[in-house]
Formats: sequence, structure tokens, C-alpha cells
Amino acid sequence: MENDTLKGKPSAVWPRRWWIGLAAVCLLVAGGAVFFLMPWGNAEQSPRSSGGRRHGFDVSQPTPVAAVPATPGDIGVYLSGLGSVTPIATVTVRSLVDGQLMDVLFREGQIVHAGELLAEIDPRPYQAQLAQAEGQMDRDQALLKNAWIDLDRYRVLYQQDSVAQQQLDTQEALVHQYEGTVKVDQAAIDTAKLQLVYCRITAPVGGRLGLRQIDPGNIVHASDQNGLVVITQLQPITVVFAIPEDSIHGVMSKLRAGEKLPVEAYDRAGKTKLATGALLTVDNQIDPTTGTVKLKAQFANNDYGLFPNQFVNVQMLLDTQRGATLIPTAAVQQGTQGTFVYVVKTDRTVTVRSIKLGPTQGERAAVETGLVPGELVVVDGTGNLREGAKVELAARDAPAADDAGAPKHNAGRRRVGDPSSVATE
Repeated sequence: MENDTLKGKPSAVWPRRWWIGLAAVCLLVAGGAVFFLMPWGNAEQSPRSSGGRRHGFDVSQPTPVAAVPATPGDIGVYLSGLGSVTPIATVTVRSLVDGQLMDVLFREGQIVHAGELLAEIDPRPYQAQLAQAEGQMDRDQALLKNAWIDLDRYRVLYQQDSVAQQQLDTQEALVHQYEGTVKVDQAAIDTAKLQLVYCRITAPVGGRLGLRQIDPGNIVHASDQNGLVVITQLQPITVVFAIPEDSIHGVMSKLRAGEKLPVEAYDRAGKTKLATGALLTVDNQIDPTTGTVKLKAQFANNDYGLFPNQFVNVQMLLDTQRGATLIPTAAVQQGTQGTFVYVVKTDRTVTVRSIKLGPTQGERAAVETGLVPGELVVVDGTGNLREGAKVELAARDAPAADDAGAPKHNAGRRRVGDPSSVATE
């Protein structure tokens, strides 16, 4: 009985293991079928049969790109800085006499010239003071005239020994006293006339008027702090900007040589030119906290493009590099090994070329080493390029190499990545 039971165990255990093994084989077969049916398992899509498909790019198919040739030309060496528009003169117009403001003859925001009448103070109190001073003058002049007549008589009588020396000296002193009084009267007359002149308030400088601070009919005083209006001179106008201290040597060399350095002012975005002027002067010390030195440029500002306290980007032409190799800044790429461009070879493949950049002006950049005029550089479509990739040249709407526009702070496009880190076959 026990032997029969032991003999029956194999018959119960072995079929179960067989079924488990069969299930495992079926799973393996199904997984293999799925693998070979997917696109990456298809022999027609394998790297060998596709001619080199790698990392999602088919190097056998040309990549459409836009390319322009490097050209010889001149390019400016600019110094950039952030500046603020500063008027040459800002004057608060105040009354120099006390009185009632009778009339205001200006409009807010008006452009005025130096000496132009702006307002009038009631002149009648000062006219009365002038009349009083003139009357006092007439009286004292009459007394002086009479004293001179008496002095002449005393001199004759003194020669005849009819009056004493003391009486003659007293009369001479009286004449000098009246002469001093007449001078005081003349000063009083001049003061009264000056007060009348001050009743007519004129513009001390030419410029643009601000908002009116007081209305006609109010009493104004010479001690008022707000004044009547503020005049800001706009033509010409200056811009104060800062440049790094390392650049000051080149600027001072140009100034000592008597050269006039052109300066251009741009808006906050650095795209729109507001005015063109010239360097006026340089500050006498470097700011130790920022390592910069302040410069002042003057602009004619004929179109009032610059406004006081306006923030501007400044570009100053320090020098011009002649015969440089120029390319669009859009062609310049950045990687871990430095600056490079994609150069299109005669067989319509691209190669990575390391370059050394020189000055940049607008959308143009000068190449000091690594490129010669005439070589084609890719300016559009660089995102899919690799060393040795085939390309198909396409037309470009606006070649940046022909753009002689003004400098921009963030001109050109940069692609972060190292071309040498991409595997090639």
C-alpha cells in the first residue's frame, strides 16, 4: 500500500511541472514576436539597413540650412554703457520781490528762450518807492547846491579875512555831507528801478517749462521754495554713462590726440536709436565700488528724442577695425570647448570650426582666427547639424552679414552644446 502511494507521486507531480515549463516557453515566444513586430525590431528600420539612422537623425538625408559667406569689411569697436539723460541746466523760476502775481504769460510745457517774459508782479508799490526816492534826491541835490554857494562865499570872505577858518571848514564838511546824501538817494532810486525790473519775471535760460506751481492773484514771496515754474534746458542735452575702468586708457588716448568720439544713445531695449552726439568729458576718478568711470556725452537733441532723467543704452565708437572677416552673429555657436561655427564644405557637408571672435556690431561679428572670407557659414538650421552631416542650402530672407545696423546688446543666437561630444560614424 505504501509502495503504491510512493509509486503514484511521480505521476501527480511531473505533469504539473511540465505545464509550468510549457507556459514559460509560450511567454518567451510571445515576447519575441512583439519585439520583432515593433518598429525598432524591423529589419528595414535597423541602423545598418537605413544607412546610418542615429539618435533620431538620418545622416544620409541632407538637412536644409541657410548659409552665407564670410565677407571682408570694416567693423566698429564700440564701448557700451548704461546712462541717464542729464540736462545742462535746470532752473526753478522764483520771484525776486514780494507782491501779488498779476499775470502768467506762459503755458505749461512751452518751449521758451532766455529773457522771454513769463509773469508779472504788481509794480505799483515799487513805483511809489521810486517816486519817493526821486523826490528825496531832488531835495538833497538842492541842499547840496545851496551848500556849494555858501562855501564859495566863505572862501571869498576868508580871503578878505572876514570869516574865521573854522566857519569855512564847517561849510566844506556840510558840502561833503550833502554829497554823501545824494549818493544814498541815487542808490535808493537804482534799487527802486531794479525792483520794478524784478516785477517782470523772465526766463533765465531757454528750455521746456514744467507745470505751473502758482496761479495769478496769489501773493508771492522771494523766499518761496516752489517758485512759479521749472525750466529744463533740452537743447543741447547731455548723457552721463559709465564704462569699465579697463577701457579708460583707450578713451583717454583718443582725447589726448584731439579725436572726437561719436556716441549713440538707444532706448531701454537697445534697439531704437534716439540721438547721436559726441563725448564731452571724462570724470576725474574711478568709482571703487563698481570699477567704472563716468563719462559725459553731449547731444544736439533737435527732435527732443532725449528727455531728462531718461534711462538709455549708450554706444561709443572707440575705433574701427579695417579689413576684418565678418559673419552674421546668428552663425556663432557656443560650446564647452569655446566658440565655433558650422562651415559648409564643397561636398555639401558641414564641419565644426573653432573661431576667435573680435568686436561685434549689430548683427555682424568679426572673426580674428579660424575663418577666411568666402567660406560659407550656417546661419539657420544649426539645431540638427553634426560633424560631417550633409546639408541642402536654402535661401535666407535677410542675410545678417549685410546688416550695418547699430550695435545691440544681445545680438545673434547662441546654441549651448559641444559639437565634439556628438558621436559620428
